[in-house]
Amino acid sequence: MMAKLILENGIEFTGRAFGYQKEAVGEVVFNTGMTGYQEVLTDPSYYGQIVVMTYPLIGNYGINFEDVESKSPKVKGFIVKEKCSFPSNFRCKMNLDEYFKENKIIGIEGIDTRALTKILRDTGTMKGVISLEDISFDRALEIMQNFSNKDAVFKVSTKEKYHIEGRGKHIAIYDFGIKQNIITSFIKEGAD
Repeated sequence: MMAKLILENGIEFTGRAFGYQKEAVGEVVFNTGMTGYQEVLTDPSYYGQIVVMTYPLIGNYGINFEDVESKSPKVKGFIVKEKCSFPSNFRCKMNLDEYFKENKIIGIEGIDTRALTKILRDTGTMKGVISLEDISFDRALEIMQNFSNKDAVFKVSTKEKYHIEGRGKHIAIYDFGIKQNIITSFIKEGAD
């Protein structure tokens, strides 16, 4: 199924939808990592954003349940040049399409992600809409005007106190969307 990304400056990109087949709106940002797409998907700092991956093939080692930065994905949408439908890794539990359907994330492939990244690099982060319909720019602007990501920190912050026991130094963490890898690093050092 075809999908369209419409940026708030009027530039449009057309590609193929995968994952959850529903419109998404968010802040469009890019990530230049060659690996770590699963960590990007679950990183609380990407809450409410549509992430563009610049590396040309994403999904080649699939999705596992260990390499996560939070309990659930935080992105609103995901844009890749090409997704791998048949990943190969001994830890792989599912491919990107299955993971996105399960977690209600729309993806687009077949877009010139490097051209899109150059636009974002030169103009800065901007709002965008991923649509499965051929909507007008005016309609896309209306959707974008109703989107706000100002409550992102509140949404990813821990609501209740929790304790991770250790034998080392006592450390207090204010969790406003901490990555799991930071906690894991403290645990490896034996921190309480």
